[in-house]
Amino acid sequence: MKGNEAIAHAAIRCGADGFFGYPITPQSEIIETLALLKPWETTGMVVLQAESEVASINMLYGGAGAGKRVLTTSSSPGVALMQEGIAYMAGAELPGVIVNVQRGGPGLGTIQPSQADYFQATRGGGNGDYNVIVLAPNSVQEMADFVDLAFELAFRYRNPAMILSDGVIGQMMEKVVLPPIKPRRTEEQIKKECPWATFGRTADRKPNIITSLELKPEVMEQRNLAMQAKYQKIKDHEVRYEMLRCEDADYVIVAFGSAARIAEKAIEIAREEGIKVGLFRPITLWPFPEKQLTELAKKVKGMLVAEINAGQMIEDVKLAVNGAVPVEHFGRLGGIVPEPQEIVENLKKMM
Repeated sequence: MKGNEAIAHAAIRCGADGFFGYPITPQSEIIETLALLKPWETTGMVVLQAESEVASINMLYGGAGAGKRVLTTSSSPGVALMQEGIAYMAGAELPGVIVNVQRGGPGLGTIQPSQADYFQATRGGGNGDYNVIVLAPNSVQEMADFVDLAFELAFRYRNPAMILSDGVIGQMMEKVVLPPIKPRRTEEQIKKECPWATFGRTADRKPNIITSLELKPEVMEQRNLAMQAKYQKIKDHEVRYEMLRCEDADYVIVAFGSAARIAEKAIEIAREEGIKVGLFRPITLWPFPEKQLTELAKKVKGMLVAEINAGQMIEDVKLAVNGAVPVEHFGRLGGIVPEPQEIVENLKKMM
């Protein structure tokens, strides 16, 4: 199935309570698949096409505030519209999952694949000091697997989590093992697991107030400090990455998502020509695996960052390497997906 279809199937099987979204290329198959599967008839999952991306993210805020497992999906221009809502969720410390199947920009750009939303995802496109947990799949299998993982991390840390995919992964078809069926939680389970959530007024309990607003600056500072401590905890415990053929490598290609798949083929070509090169693939773009890259930089002669953008993740790579080895960038723009041979040729320029 397509990567987009895998997202839809996984959401149902992972016990999601609700989906709120709006069609946009190249991720429209997600809501189309959910409409075809009709989970409201089988699991009770709500599937709602909102009137806009702004409405979608605010519906996500409401569902998350009630302790529900809710998600939204979109593509680059739509996720840009969601940034205020994502910042509100981060400020209110609400769990929710956002899927971004990236396309080229800026603005409306193109409907072709891109990885140019790296900054938007990892730096936080909204206001204030906050972070979103960002997972970058590079296969249809990971599109399916990361739905449950994103929910798990979002609820563990009461923080929005994003699956940052792209048009290549969303549209391509591969075999996939779908996750096991997990029933939706009961209201009693939600109340037990999410004591912070609001459940409306009851005779024996005052409602929790869900908000990111605080008018007293000294109180707001303490809330921010507590959030920064949470982010540090995430950095300490949730870094994920993959290394391929780095044991004897003289050079390393650093790439994520679909660019990492292209890099794998580039490594095969380069090694056939006698160039010892490996792949370092960040799976969590935030938290970024900086310590692991720092250690790897001690063993190699240089790093080539391959992205389908003008150069965004390279900044995090350079910060991690801190001048220990040369770091160069190769990328294509405008929705053009690079060929493996192009990566090899740019690698040779470093030698």
